[in-house]
Amino acid sequence: MTSSTPPTAPPGGPHGMGGEQFQRGAEQYPGAEQYHQPGGHPGNGHHPGAAPHPSTPGRGAPALGQGTGTHHPVQPAYQQAPPAKLAELHATTARIAANVERVLVGKPDVVRLALVTLLAEGHLLVEDVPGVGKTSLAKALARSIDCSVSRIQFTPDLLPSDVTGVSIFNRQNNEFEFRPGPVFANIVVGDEINRASPKTQSALLECMEEHQVTVDARTYPLHSPFMVIATQNPIEMEGTYALPEAQRDRFTARVSIGYPDPAAELAMVDEHAGHDVFATLQPVSDADQVRDLIEVVRGVQIAQEVRRYAVEVVSATRRLAEIRIGASPRSTLHLVRAARAQAALSGREYVVPDDLQAVAVPVLAHRLVLTPEAQASRRSPADLVRGLLQRVPVPQAGAVDAGSRGQGVRR
Repeated sequence: MTSSTPPTAPPGGPHGMGGEQFQRGAEQYPGAEQYHQPGGHPGNGHHPGAAPHPSTPGRGAPALGQGTGTHHPVQPAYQQAPPAKLAELHATTARIAANVERVLVGKPDVVRLALVTLLAEGHLLVEDVPGVGKTSLAKALARSIDCSVSRIQFTPDLLPSDVTGVSIFNRQNNEFEFRPGPVFANIVVGDEINRASPKTQSALLECMEEHQVTVDARTYPLHSPFMVIATQNPIEMEGTYALPEAQRDRFTARVSIGYPDPAAELAMVDEHAGHDVFATLQPVSDADQVRDLIEVVRGVQIAQEVRRYAVEVVSATRRLAEIRIGASPRSTLHLVRAARAQAALSGREYVVPDDLQAVAVPVLAHRLVLTPEAQASRRSPADLVRGLLQRVPVPQAGAVDAGSRGQGVRR
């Protein structure tokens, strides 16, 4: 699973900085212990809602679903998101994760990344070979939330108006009436998006970025929450059109599900062979509650040095010799938003460097365009991002600017 493989780090951090340095830095902020609230912590490989490790409260997670505790909190001394709201977030995401894992067995990291993308107000691209559960993941997540859901099967003959909608002339009142397309839903499942032509793929550009659709010079807003979960087959397969760079850049994260291990596949056979699991899958949340959870994630704070660290990681992708086109400024915003959602799922009201590292590969790798030489040598964008995470200096707790306290990330 290339897009969600965790970055590796030697003991003491990627740059030899031990955890005690971060501990000493955390002591500079009086009352820091109040941020270590008990609650769900999916950093032990379980779905959100699992109990945190008692000896490492508030630790970061360098990989989706598993943390090493290398970097201790780099948190400012201003008011954080209310612990009661975080507790509600854990309870809700735990129910959603458990619901989805009934369908997608043995892939907790993939489910966690889907939740991170949802809470970050982003869009998810699921890329893998047929039959590993791409569409099942999208449908299970959509069905777990009681909101409007639509599904688009992308084919070569699909037209842009089949996605956005079309204006039809009404003979009774001699006016044109707009008939909304399937994109007017809270969660839009786009199956095999790279089976359609680039002209049809471009119909999603405006709605994914601006949450609106323009048809016949009129603009129609989309309701919140709005999330596109698109699946695509590997570009080496016949009958596919590679997504253009502008389209890939709209997706907050990309994930590959991969084949299940034998035990998970056996459990899937026992669970799914006798009946249709979707027939018994009931919603465990709704659109209003998801909007509230998104507001909680917006309240997760991030220190000035951690923000600067995110910018440095993204900027480093533009200086690599193996990269023809590096990550865009939009990817910096997506990286920060995903890190805040990752921190909230980890039971913290502030972002630590580990949160950025945990989501860096799925957020950045699919945006990079390799040089022909790098492609010939079979270098992967995910490996290049992991290498950057080992080289870019990680901020220390004592380096947080005093002037940044009380400021969150501007949206």
